[in-house]
Amino acid sequence: MTDRREFRDLASPAEARDAIDSLDLSPADETVPLDEARGRVLAERIDAGLDVPGFDRASMDGYAVRARDTFGADEADPVVLDRIGAVHAGAEPDVRVTEGTCAEISTGAVMPPGADAVVKVERTDEVEAGIAIRTSVAPGDAVMVAGADVAAGSRALGPGTLLTPREIGLLSALGVDEVPVRGRPTVGIVSTGDELVRPGGDLNSDAGQIYDVNSYTIAAGVEEAGGEARLYPHAGDDYDEMERLLLEAAEECDLVLSSGSTSASAVDVIYRVIESEGDLLLHGVSVKPGKPMLVGRLDDSAYVGLPGYPVSALTIFQAFVAPAIRSAAALPEPQTASVAGEMAVQERYGEGRTRLMPVGLVDDGDGTRLVYPVDKGSGATTSLVEADGVVEVDADTAYLAAGERVTVDLFSPDVRPPELLGVGEDDPALSRLLDYVPRPRYLDVGSRQGRRRLRDGVPDVAVVSGPSDRDLDAVDIGGWTREWGLVVPAGNPDGVSGLADLVDRDLRFVNRGTDAGLRASLDAELDDLAVDRGVDRRDLTDDIDGYSLTVKGFESPAHKVLGGDADVGLGLRATADTLDCGFVPLGTESVRVLADPERTGKPGVDSLRDALDAHLDDVVASLSGYDA
Repeated sequence: MTDRREFRDLASPAEARDAIDSLDLSPADETVPLDEARGRVLAERIDAGLDVPGFDRASMDGYAVRARDTFGADEADPVVLDRIGAVHAGAEPDVRVTEGTCAEISTGAVMPPGADAVVKVERTDEVEAGIAIRTSVAPGDAVMVAGADVAAGSRALGPGTLLTPREIGLLSALGVDEVPVRGRPTVGIVSTGDELVRPGGDLNSDAGQIYDVNSYTIAAGVEEAGGEARLYPHAGDDYDEMERLLLEAAEECDLVLSSGSTSASAVDVIYRVIESEGDLLLHGVSVKPGKPMLVGRLDDSAYVGLPGYPVSALTIFQAFVAPAIRSAAALPEPQTASVAGEMAVQERYGEGRTRLMPVGLVDDGDGTRLVYPVDKGSGATTSLVEADGVVEVDADTAYLAAGERVTVDLFSPDVRPPELLGVGEDDPALSRLLDYVPRPRYLDVGSRQGRRRLRDGVPDVAVVSGPSDRDLDAVDIGGWTREWGLVVPAGNPDGVSGLADLVDRDLRFVNRGTDAGLRASLDAELDDLAVDRGVDRRDLTDDIDGYSLTVKGFESPAHKVLGGDADVGLGLRATADTLDCGFVPLGTESVRVLADPERTGKPGVDSLRDALDAHLDDVVASLSGYDA
């Protein structure tokens, strides 16, 4: 009697997806060279191990000066400085700028010792007595300080990040040569049917032979979905040969795909192999095309049997199997190469040239796609990572209004808005908590900017610290405290005991930017000291050498201290302990996570709230000076 399998109870598409989701086809993580990492997914968080740039550098051609030497200079009354030499990009400075002197400097060159600003060449003249400076500059003008692009110790990329050329560029800037990535599931492909001939073989059409389309079509789909395709020899309708090939593929691959031999006819016997050697979970799906679909297990591998007709096979593969491969490889679902959205904020522009504006994407609480500008300057590698695409702005456009519809040309068809967009204070505890949030994007713009952007309705959450007089309509979803103070060399050789030492002694200080919560805490302490002494805070800051010279990132001041460029830096106890520095405590400050009230129901906000509830205690326990 002929063995014939009938389709009786067809599975629904949802049941078929559930069956495939129940299969384990996830490979082990692996480490690959950086030049092979494009298109892979990061398996672990990568923190910046150094500042980028690693030195203070000029951001334009001109003259390196001491800013104080230019105060009061203007077109009518220039200041003349003695030119002591020149510094070129790629060369170590061999001059020191002292009072009344300047050094010619090229864009990208290392700032010479003693200089803290650059006067662009267009605002200078060569005169017989030296270089006439026709403008005044402030400390830090036209200077990209060490760590301004990427700050040492900051979160560079998180687990789950798809590595495109933008991320590869950032990793290159950090000196990373090997990358921990999620493994690519290996997929063995076996085509069945006596009528099939591999392309390139001799075809006998009179005998009903056709070329094997499915092996190559499905292999291309596997590679596109993020898997590694392995083609096995063609199997006819012979049970023993089919069994041998399927078991060989199951031994070597995470997933086995067959095409053909899945229907109810007497010669389509592949389901009997699966029932005999593995576990057949379902046979037949209520979908057209593609009803004769198999799902099961074969040894330790997942198995899916696709229909024989190429259109049906590819349709079922794309609808059911490709998402599972992408999930196993931790790749996002693909999207189109351009998307429409609304400007989140007004963006002014009036330079009379076509503009390709880098932008990021975020969905608001109602699901509206918002587009916000991302522009940290042409020298900033992180602009590439933080932007999802570009909006082309016509030359005659003066501004884009908030709410205006725009089209974003994506950097990659696979780009999707992050599940969580956060902005604000940089913090090591936050970096660890974000590991538990799927596809977050965090812009460390500082607490002051974080509050402003949350008020403008761009991010989902803002992470803020330090005192502020700004009231926000926000929902506090959690936070922690951190101890802050002065970072000094190990052993505290200068015997620094508090803020008064910065004012009263000849100590070189390195500060944080005015947007940082730590800076606000420092200034509040200086206000108290000024009250005690009966003076204005400005009188104190004028006496602090380096108060106006700021760096980005919670580790950057400590690295300045370690490098001998400063005696004291503003920082955290956690940073001092991590880098084996000394520490002089000045107080503790609260770090709060504030959510846009209209977005508290977003999955990304829920994930961050869950991370705070489940992991905050462990995170703060791993950091010195932290408490929940």
